[in-house]
Amino acid sequence: MTCEGRREILGLWVGDPSSGGEGAKYWLHVLAEIRNRGVGDVLMVVCDGLAGLPDAIGAVWPATITQTCVVHLLRNSFRYAGRQHYDAIAKALRPVYTAPTEAAATERFLEFCEAWGERYPAIVRLWENAWAEFVPFLGFDVEIRKIICTTNAIESVNARIRRAVKAHGHFPNEAAALKCVYMAIMSLDPTGTGQHRWSIRWKPALNAFDIAFDGRLSAGRT
Repeated sequence: MTCEGRREILGLWVGDPSSGGEGAKYWLHVLAEIRNRGVGDVLMVVCDGLAGLPDAIGAVWPATITQTCVVHLLRNSFRYAGRQHYDAIAKALRPVYTAPTEAAATERFLEFCEAWGERYPAIVRLWENAWAEFVPFLGFDVEIRKIICTTNAIESVNARIRRAVKAHGHFPNEAAALKCVYMAIMSLDPTGTGQHRWSIRWKPALNAFDIAFDGRLSAGRT
């Protein structure tokens, strides 16, 4: 997301399966390339718990805040819960991620642990492990929270890519697969109307970001 409110895809990279695909070294290479292409400053990065990514972000942009996608955190919580408890788990976790402060979120989380920790200790451990990257957005106002609580915009792009790949079928090589992905991305918003609508909704968040980050956006950075 740029200062102007444009959602941009900055590149396509293919991980090396022989080296684990997406480790810290891989992400450091990707982020360093993005920085070298001109992205000198990033306020926040929202990600879904990929190993090595937070450390790489800190190495490339030391002032950047890494935020875990709250929606992914909730989805991963349901993996450990019985379907009959989905609604109850969702209701019990809502006060945690909607808390006005980190201290209040901690209190609500302790209440969740007391109610569900014995039955679902894996959910408790999931949130404890993600806590440091979960809480940053609790320190911001509602306009910023709306922007940074989820990676759903990225998931929407991924869904379009998956449909294109599935429709194409087999690829003879890596270059052919990348071309298919590229064409799917280029067809996302050919008229630019989607970007225009989003840019209008971006204004309240832009004001909040500029105040919260002490003019770093006004300095003309990304």
